[in-house]
Amino acid sequence: MTDHFQALENYFKRIARIDHARTFLQWDHMVMMPPGGNQSRSEAMAELTALRHEMLISPELGDLLGRAAEGLQDPIRLRSLQEMERMYKRAICLPAELVKAKSLAGSICEHGWRSQRKNNDWQGFLANFQEVVRLAREEAQARCDFRPGHFPTPYDALLDLYCTGDSSSFIAGIFAGLKRELPELVRQVVARQKTETIADLRGHYPIELQQQLNRELMICLGFDFDRGRQDVSAHPFSTGGRGDQRITTRYRDNDFLDALLATAHETGHAAYEDGLPAEWDGLPIGFARNMCLHESQSLLFEKQLFLSRSFITYFRSAIHRLLPATAEFDGAALWAATTRVQPSFIRVEADEVTYPLHVILRYEIESGLINGSLLARDIPAVWDAKMIQYLNLSTEGNYTDGCLQDMHWSDGSFGYFPSYTIGALNSAQLFAALRRNHPDWQDLLAAGEAGFIRTWLKNNIWSKASSMDSQEIMQAASGEKTNPDYFLNHIRARYLEGLN
Repeated sequence: MTDHFQALENYFKRIARIDHARTFLQWDHMVMMPPGGNQSRSEAMAELTALRHEMLISPELGDLLGRAAEGLQDPIRLRSLQEMERMYKRAICLPAELVKAKSLAGSICEHGWRSQRKNNDWQGFLANFQEVVRLAREEAQARCDFRPGHFPTPYDALLDLYCTGDSSSFIAGIFAGLKRELPELVRQVVARQKTETIADLRGHYPIELQQQLNRELMICLGFDFDRGRQDVSAHPFSTGGRGDQRITTRYRDNDFLDALLATAHETGHAAYEDGLPAEWDGLPIGFARNMCLHESQSLLFEKQLFLSRSFITYFRSAIHRLLPATAEFDGAALWAATTRVQPSFIRVEADEVTYPLHVILRYEIESGLINGSLLARDIPAVWDAKMIQYLNLSTEGNYTDGCLQDMHWSDGSFGYFPSYTIGALNSAQLFAALRRNHPDWQDLLAAGEAGFIRTWLKNNIWSKASSMDSQEIMQAASGEKTNPDYFLNHIRARYLEGLN
């Protein structure tokens, strides 16, 4: 029994080494690679993706899974086996040629998106994107066919890849409630803030000084530059492996806040990955549980920690030192400016009150796209209609700030977007539990001490990896399953009562 299980672990660790190579090839593809290398790099990544898939659907692996299960009683090994089987079943339902074609189409579309977004070129993007959508629909249908009756719609099969353990009916119910509550909350907050004097932080902030400031923020939040690095990309993201976390941000010379928020967000992602149990490296049980928890970590770092009144007041000295043009803004002015609520076009720059409406818009579009009720060519018109409905803003003809603003659909990541808002709910709920455990949290943050947050998260979230389901982790950490009331109460406290 032990030999079979050990052989199974070794098999998955071999797959993990391929994943390692794919991760850093993709990072280079998005950050450092010259444009001329796109075709050969896309082909290389597609080949590695196909090789990985072939290993996952191999009869050898199916045999190992069966043999390792015989007489297995250790609860951790049983859970580890369950996660291996989940990974195996997710792969075996897809033919290798589909996996390879999907990887290639996604690489080509994402690479083209970088310039097409800048050029407001929807038609150019659409030419590549239609193939991505076709292959995503094919994948969704294959997953449905493999598990008859399990997924209510093809989109649910893709949603399960990112929001594992959080059902589509649960997510739909959450979103319906937020659509009822948020428009009035947005109205109240905007009306309240109109009565306040809010500093205009726009100015000229040299990029090289912003880079130093963002590095200082990362160090303050516990990032270890001996175990990672920060670079620039068109869209902020986090990736990497143990001992080598890679995060990116983007800078504007007239706005220093955008980069700081993105850096805090991606540092949260990197912290989760680096905090996963070393003893489970390379095994599915050692992966982050799902993207709803992953986004809760990044949003906790960004919205709950960085945007807290106490931390902003502390960090103002670094802002003043590196960006002298901000010297006129005290801690209260900085906090008020960084917590301003205003409906806007760009999701990644949206305040936390309007942000869920951006996600709901994307969720409704991508579910229609995968389920076949919406064609790719119709996205701009539907996007514009929903932006007007939810945020009273029109994106007609403005594809750069509309349906081309995100990279997720370009590489076929349909089903990812809901995790951002479920993550926001989880982050508010987890931070409420953390505050109960550390009633002196504001004093600690006012002194620039964020280590207690990392310790609490490591003990309650990161150390669990995938040894528990997502709602079990939330229950153990906070005392209950995901409850949107924590998020709504947080919004009311911060934006209507001026707290936190």
